[in-house]
Parts: sequence; C-alpha cells; structure tokens
Amino acid sequence: MDLDPLSISASALVAQRARMNVVTENLANADTTRTPQGGPYRRRKVVFETQGSAFADLLSGQGGRGVRAMGVVDAQTPLRRVHQPGHPDADAEGYVSFPNVNPVMEMVDLMAATRAYEANVTAIQALKTMVQKALELGR
Repeated sequence: MDLDPLSISASALVAQRARMNVVTENLANADTTRTPQGGPYRRRKVVFETQGSAFADLLSGQGGRGVRAMGVVDAQTPLRRVHQPGHPDADAEGYVSFPNVNPVMEMVDLMAATRAYEANVTAIQALKTMVQKALELGR
C-alpha cells in the first residue's frame, strides 16, 4: 500500500506546528518595544512551500509529497506609533513604536493552524483505520 498520504499529512503536522509556534511568539511579544537587536519586536510569519511534485506529476496521478516550512520572515507591515511621552522608549516627539502585531489577527491565524493540524491528525487516523481493516481482510 502506498503510504504517501501518511507522509503528506505528517509534513503538514510539522509545518502547522511551526506556524503555531511563531503565532504564539508574536502574541507573547505584542507589546515588546525593545528587543536585543534594538527597536520594537517585528511580527514574524512562516513561509510554506510544497515538497516535490510539479503540475505534470499531479496530472499523471503521482501526487504531491507534502509541505514544509521554508523559513520564518519578518512581516513588512508598518509599526504602530503611539504618543506616550513618559515611556522610556519614546522618541524626541514622544512617540513609541510598538510591534506590528494585531492580537485578533494572530488568534485567527492560531485557530486556522490548529484546525489544519486537527484535520491532518484526522486524516492520519483514517489512514490507520483503513490499513488495519485491510490487514483484517487478509487474514
């Protein structure tokens, strides 16, 4: 039996776990105005890529080989500037640059990653059940 569905779902589990880790890091640093690198924390996001197949492989029935987290990049959205003259990180005009993290959007992203993770766990469980039933038929 071809176990490609298992490797595809397993790769998706790893990728979604990486996505969940980055989202929780974003949420934890939503108010961090000073990082060791200097300046406020910048929202990060995971970049995914497909593994393997070209379009011709999909047409011939070879299918894909899954997904992987290619890397983590800083989101290129503007920082929030808030007027807080008493803040230790305020500039000469009294503005503080806060991270470009929107907690509501991060929670939505976290929920989507969790649902995708759960869907792949369900797919693995379904494959496991089918393999067990096939083995039972062979007895």
